[in-house]
Amino acid sequence: MGVFVFLPLVLPLTAWPIARLAEQHLHPRAATWLLSAVAGVLAVCSTLCLALLMVVGTAQLPGNPLPDGWSDPEVREAVPYDEIAGKAAIPALIAVLAACTRTAWRHHRVRRRAERALAGLPATPVAVLPDDLPYAYALPGRHNRIVVTTGVLAGLGSAERRALFAHERVHLARRHHRFLLTVQLAARANPFLRPLRTAVTYCAERWADEEAATAVGSRRTVALAIGKSALISRGAPIATLAHFAAPGPVPRRVAALLGPAPAGRIWPPVFTTVGLAAWTAAAGTTVSALSSANSAITLFLILHAATPM
Repeated sequence: MGVFVFLPLVLPLTAWPIARLAEQHLHPRAATWLLSAVAGVLAVCSTLCLALLMVVGTAQLPGNPLPDGWSDPEVREAVPYDEIAGKAAIPALIAVLAACTRTAWRHHRVRRRAERALAGLPATPVAVLPDDLPYAYALPGRHNRIVVTTGVLAGLGSAERRALFAHERVHLARRHHRFLLTVQLAARANPFLRPLRTAVTYCAERWADEEAATAVGSRRTVALAIGKSALISRGAPIATLAHFAAPGPVPRRVAALLGPAPAGRIWPPVFTTVGLAAWTAAAGTTVSALSSANSAITLFLILHAATPM
């Protein structure tokens, strides 16, 4: 395997340039898909890398249940600095799995808790809660509901309410919670992917902003609704549930809506800054996937040869 086994741990750095550039130059829909896919693949590859290193490290521990041949020098030579890297990978992988499990479980628990809280209400697409606390978010599930409170509705005019509902309907229709959960898990698997998580969170909101503006027929109305909601709203109960006034660069969202609609290009031209960044991220993702596959196959063959028949 050689040093190639370590590449998936650091190749997420190649995706950093495209994170901000995609926000600015790609259509939010294309940016959300591109960055989510890159983050997901890179996270899987880096986790697989840790798993391969952990196998070599675990085989060195006394009393381990693995075949004795797996700790032979021929096996350990496949990993540079096997004494350090192999043993360090054990707590690192445990931490990654624990963090990802906690994130997925919290997402599931919050969704179930929200669904139970709405169990007594009519099964309508919009659930209005009599609560002075202002918040609104999209709750995916069997019924796909928009949850709003009287507190947030009281602060918006009729046109702005239509913009809010149009925005949340886009979140539900486009399944934005899946993109948000993917990048949340990716950031837990590899801290180098946190910029992509931030970018996807922003791009998903921009995607919903643009489609909501088309639905209500006024970009200015959506911008005004976002600005007002950001001042009064408390947001969603968890980051993996999309909501109207998401924390972060609200002024950038408003400014984008007050400007012209973004171009609908799926992939940027090659000889541009964002094009070069996109190809760099794509190349880094490809190399990471190939390195992971090569390391996994190589280690499998080595361990198979070292396993007594």
